[in-house]
Amino acid sequence: MKKKLPKLRSDEEAEEFVANADLTDYDLSELRTVLFEFQPKSERVNMRLPKPLLDAVKASAVKAGVPYQRFIRQVLEAAVGNSSRQRRGSSAASSWSKKV
Repeated sequence: MKKKLPKLRSDEEAEEFVANADLTDYDLSELRTVLFEFQPKSERVNMRLPKPLLDAVKASAVKAGVPYQRFIRQVLEAAVGNSSRQRRGSSAASSWSKKV
């Protein structure tokens, strides 16, 4: 039977644990991918949405395990990334994809 991961209270504890532990001895099945956001958010967007759409967005965000505003941002980033691959000539999409 695999061991449970210990509760690590600081970055230093985590670094020491990873450096010294054999991770194959631990149950990693409940770990999930975490996306870090490094770009500063300097611009605001204000929009009106129909309540059913906002409710659906919030429900999708809960399923994804992120706050709904972050979920909206991730959907927008994915849409811009997809369109830049399809329309390689767009300067706005191209400049965005270089920043990410």
